[in-house]
Amino acid sequence: MDYPSLQVRGVTVAQFPNPPLIVALVAVLVSWIAGEGSVYDVARAVFYVALTVWAWEEATRGVNLFRKALGAAGLIYVVVSLTALVS
Repeated sequence: MDYPSLQVRGVTVAQFPNPPLIVALVAVLVSWIAGEGSVYDVARAVFYVALTVWAWEEATRGVNLFRKALGAAGLIYVVVSLTALVS
């Protein structure tokens, strides 16, 4: 599926967020509003799963090197964040 994008000299520099990223953003907003408790826990779990899906898609199928690097950075963020939570 193609999403609307902003291109500069043929290079995609911005794109309308795809569904996993939208889910991750909504989940993080819900967790901020919830503050603590089971709603917070579920929202954070949804955030990490959706962000992982988005990052994997970008890292493996990104339209250019920048987008692939952004996806790789997202995966690193998830691994570091979850490692800190478990420690």
